[in-house]
Amino acid sequence: MQRSRANGLAAPVDTLDLDRPAPFTPERPVLRTEFEFELPRGYVDGDGEVHRAGTMRLATARDELLPLYDARVMENPAFTTVVLLARVITSLGTLPSITSNVIENMFASDVAFLQDFYRRVNTEGHTRAAVTCPECSHRFAVDLSGGRLGES
Repeated sequence: MQRSRANGLAAPVDTLDLDRPAPFTPERPVLRTEFEFELPRGYVDGDGEVHRAGTMRLATARDELLPLYDARVMENPAFTTVVLLARVITSLGTLPSITSNVIENMFASDVAFLQDFYRRVNTEGHTRAAVTCPECSHRFAVDLSGGRLGES
C-alpha cells in the first residue's frame, strides 16, 4: 500500500493508474460482405428505366455449387455466370428482385463488368484495380465499386 501524502498513514490507492496508457488491443478488421457497384451502361427494364447502382454480396460455396444442378447450366455451362450473378447481386436500382432473366437481358459490357467485379471481391477481397495512364505511364489504383470513369 502506498502512504497518503496528507497524513503519512497507509491508505488504499485506486488500482487504476491514470498516468499509464491503456494496454494496446488491436482492432479486429471488419469483414465486408457487400460491395456497391455502378454498371458501365445499366440495365434497361421493361418500362425503359435504366438501373445502374447495385450491390453484390460475397459468394458462398452454396452459391457456386447450386448452379451446377440447374437444368439450364447442364444444357449450357456458359449459363453458370447468369445463375451465379443472379444469386449474389442483392440490389440493382429500384428493381424488386434480381433474377436470371435480368442478367440475361443486360448489355454484354455490364455482364463482363459484373464478372470481373465478382472475381475481385471473391478472390482478391477488394474492388481496386491497378491501372496505368496511357499518356504519362503513371500507375495508380482505382476503385471499381463506385463513381463513373473520369470522376474522382
